[in-house]
Amino acid sequence: MKALRFDGTLRVVGDAPLPRRSGEALVQVISAGICSTDLEIVKGYAGFHGTLGHEFVGRIAEAPDASLIGRRVVGEINAGCEKCDWCRAGDARHCPNRTVLGIKDRDGAFAEFLSLPVGNLIEIPSELTDEAAVFVEPMAAALHILEQVSIGPSSNVALIGDGKLAQLVALVAAQTGCRLLVIGKHKLKLDLATRGGGRSLVIDGASASPGEMANRVLSSERDRFDVVVEASGSATGLPLALSLVNPRGTIVLKSTHHRLTELQMSTVVVNEITIVGSRCGRFRPAIDLLASGCVDVAALVTAQFSLDEGMSAFEKAAESSSIKILLTVA
Repeated sequence: MKALRFDGTLRVVGDAPLPRRSGEALVQVISAGICSTDLEIVKGYAGFHGTLGHEFVGRIAEAPDASLIGRRVVGEINAGCEKCDWCRAGDARHCPNRTVLGIKDRDGAFAEFLSLPVGNLIEIPSELTDEAAVFVEPMAAALHILEQVSIGPSSNVALIGDGKLAQLVALVAAQTGCRLLVIGKHKLKLDLATRGGGRSLVIDGASASPGEMANRVLSSERDRFDVVVEASGSATGLPLALSLVNPRGTIVLKSTHHRLTELQMSTVVVNEITIVGSRCGRFRPAIDLLASGCVDVAALVTAQFSLDEGMSAFEKAAESSSIKILLTVA
């Protein structure tokens, strides 16, 4: 089959083997999205080699239960061992022996076919377009914040970043009625991120320290923030968040990047800051939100490419003006 693979070099190949795994479903990929994690993997994040991609919609081509064939599905990306305490509790996201689609020990969605356990697959409603369905995985990651941290109308929230995931976090935050400030580098992206509510602040940190950036933010704000969500994908995001959060406030980390982050940990101790790592979320709430029509993700699609154009798609996805790039496969 055809696949976009990374083995130290990113390339489209036409002779990748079908990823059949015993007892799993084989899914024909319809469309897949390029996210910031994919861009970081080709820089060295996670040490992954193989077929990239974990945001997808597809149709079941083969399954242990033949009645499932033909169903249009999305798939939770963590496949557990089914034996550990995490898996027995129904949550493979932290299984110590898990594989992760396109990220860890499992070929991903930038291919004509992928393999996942049947239990990972969720049928999507007919009213959800293929384009919107690709957003289920990152939307679940954005919604996961609300499972971890209490955010409501009285919350003062800052979101650092205006890129792929930050756009979805902004849509989710707008559903809570919180007082939201989105901080980013690109006015057009910030305008898009705040269309559902909230304010925006353009701040270019190219030559400024996190402290200097924080001073610029706080000069326009009357208060620090109860919750700061760091989704910039930058090593400066967490130090900036520490400078913006209230004492006893909460920082939510959504970024995955391959570089090291310098951090003044004494600030965390003295101000009693809670730092929450936030990764994958449950798919059902994301499917329900996208199908409800309460959020519009169509405006986040910058361009679509064929799988044959995978190299060009990655180049476009890396441009600062891009948000979501889709690969159309079937």
